[in-house]
Amino acid sequence: MTWTTIPLVFTTRNRPMLKQVRQRRSQGLFITLEGPEGSGKSTQIRFLASALRRAGYFVVQTREPGGTPLAEAMRNLLLRSSPREPIAPQTEALLILAARGQHVAQFIRPALERGAIVLCDRFSDSTLAYQGFGRGLNRNWLKAANDTATEGLTPDLTILLDLPIHVGLARRRTAKGKQNRLDRESERFHRFVRRGFLTLAKQSPRRIRIVDADRPAQDIRAELVAFVLGWARKRRRPRNR
Repeated sequence: MTWTTIPLVFTTRNRPMLKQVRQRRSQGLFITLEGPEGSGKSTQIRFLASALRRAGYFVVQTREPGGTPLAEAMRNLLLRSSPREPIAPQTEALLILAARGQHVAQFIRPALERGAIVLCDRFSDSTLAYQGFGRGLNRNWLKAANDTATEGLTPDLTILLDLPIHVGLARRRTAKGKQNRLDRESERFHRFVRRGFLTLAKQSPRRIRIVDADRPAQDIRAELVAFVLGWARKRRRPRNR
């Protein structure tokens, strides 16, 4: 079996299941935040979760790679670097997809079935941007493999926090804590990743909203809260109202 034939085997067998999963998750809303390194996703998602809870929504917050103990263990493998054994691009992609499959099955889908608004820091768009545009892996393969890992789960709304690469990397260098393996990638790699995100946004304009992240955090926060609350009200009434 070759690398390019893997998704054909998986997706053909799982097609009936994909339609069933899309129907089952309709009770909840799935919102993802995406963006290049240093775009402020982790900060903004916390404020957005608080704002939605204050408005009366049942909200759960999570991240990728990660979200479950097993997926978090895979995250640690992915973000560590070893000069003795660099992670091959295909291995990186498969680890991310394995972690996502566990995350969706054990955390995201059950929360959606309970009627939650699920806020996730990164999801499938990051795989296409980083492993597809950044690493140069076949994007059709990635889409098919991701569809298998998630059983067809697609975000209802994606917020893309966009900013120039040099700004985001400068933020990461001055941030507290150690830089991870992806932070140390070349600017050229990160430019490809950003280009990938913007390309995906053009391809899915109804799902992906681009937000200028090269601004003060409070300005970004105000725009996000106003937009997402308005979007959520059109789809779901708060539980306590």
